[in-house]
Amino acid sequence: MSFPLVAPMFPAGREPLPPGMTEEDRAQLLEAKKYQGWMAMGMESCAAKTVIAGVGGLGIGAFFSLMSSSFAYEDPLLRQSTQAGLNHTQKAREIFKEMGRGMWKSGKGFGKVGALFAGIECVIEGYRAKNDMVNPIAAGFVAGGVLARNSGPKAALGGGLAFAAFSAAIDLFLRREPSDDD
Repeated sequence: MSFPLVAPMFPAGREPLPPGMTEEDRAQLLEAKKYQGWMAMGMESCAAKTVIAGVGGLGIGAFFSLMSSSFAYEDPLLRQSTQAGLNHTQKAREIFKEMGRGMWKSGKGFGKVGALFAGIECVIEGYRAKNDMVNPIAAGFVAGGVLARNSGPKAALGGGLAFAAFSAAIDLFLRREPSDDD
């Protein structure tokens, strides 16, 4: 018996199937929905967001260092003086070791900044229960202050303000309305 203006009610697991699916596909659909729920729950977790930002920052920092290290060996006079007496294999080994050290150092720095910012922003967003411009600005201020804490209170304040301004600029750019010029 159906009532007008009332949404139909179905028992869990017995909802109507999407068009083109048979009753045999129901188990696969329910399993896919279960995994989708787990993934959504994981992506809403502050720990997962922090780890993802840290690993992404590590990768981007390593990539930037790799790209910039290709310009580090452009001075032939410097290259001759630092690598005198080495054969080609030894020179290549030294170059790759130096590139790897630079990639690891830069990647760690980017990863630390990404994880710190993402974790703080997630905690602020969870506490405020809002997703607006205040979260990245506050997270940028706190993260900038934490990163500059060893240089004194003035530097911590300046670092917080600079990181907050940068976070606001990036978030404004990412939240802008798309143009209607198609």
